[in-house]
Amino acid sequence: MRDDEERFGPILATLRKAVALLREAQIPFLVGGSLAAWARGGPEVTNDLDLMVRPTDAERVLELLVDAGMTPERPPEEWLLKAWDGDVLVDVIFQTVEGEVTDEQIARGEELAVTSMTMNVLGLEDMFALRLQTLNEHYLDYAGLLKMARALREQVDWDAVRARVRHTPYGRAFFTMLEGLDVVEPPRSEEGSAGDEVVVRPLDVGPQTQAVFGPAGDAPP
Repeated sequence: MRDDEERFGPILATLRKAVALLREAQIPFLVGGSLAAWARGGPEVTNDLDLMVRPTDAERVLELLVDAGMTPERPPEEWLLKAWDGDVLVDVIFQTVEGEVTDEQIARGEELAVTSMTMNVLGLEDMFALRLQTLNEHYLDYAGLLKMARALREQVDWDAVRARVRHTPYGRAFFTMLEGLDVVEPPRSEEGSAGDEVVVRPLDVGPQTQAVFGPAGDAPP
C-alpha cells in the first residue's frame, strides 16, 4: 500500500463506497480532480473527490449517496451537487467549463485499478485542460497543477492540452512555466508564423517619408 493511501484512508474509503454504488446502479461516471492524477502516481489527494456524471444522472447519484448515509448539499453553483461522508466531500459534477459531461467524455476515461477497485478515471489531458480553464484573476493557484505536471510529464499529450487552453492567458502562462522548468518543449514554429525571426530594417527617410513624419530627426523610433 502506498504511504499516502494509508494517510488518506477516509477519502479513499468514500471513493470505494461511491464507486460501488454507481457501478451497481450501472451509472456511467468518471473519477476526476486530483484523484485522477493520484491514481497514476501523482501527488497526494485532498479531502474531496470529484465524480463526473451526465446531467441526467446527477440527481440519481445524489440520491444513492444519501441512501448510503451521506449528507446532501445543494450549492448555489448550477454545475454540481454535493454530498458529505463525514469530513469527506463528494462533488457530483455534471457540467464543466467546456459544457455538459457527455458520453463521449466518459468514454475517453481510462479503466484503472485504484485502491483494489477498477474504476473509470478521467484522462490526464482532460484533467489538465479543464483545471487550467477554471483559473482566473480571483483564483490563480498553479502550485498543485505544477506538482502534477512534473510528476506525470511522460504520461500527458501536452500538445493536446496546449491546443485546448491557448485561448486563455492563464493556460498560456502555465505552459510558459512548464517550458522554463524543462517539463515540456516549446512548440515548433511553422513557417511564416509569429515564432519566426523578424528582421527589422532601418527606416528609409526619403522625401515621401519626410512628408509624413517631418525631417529625419523627427522620425519615430
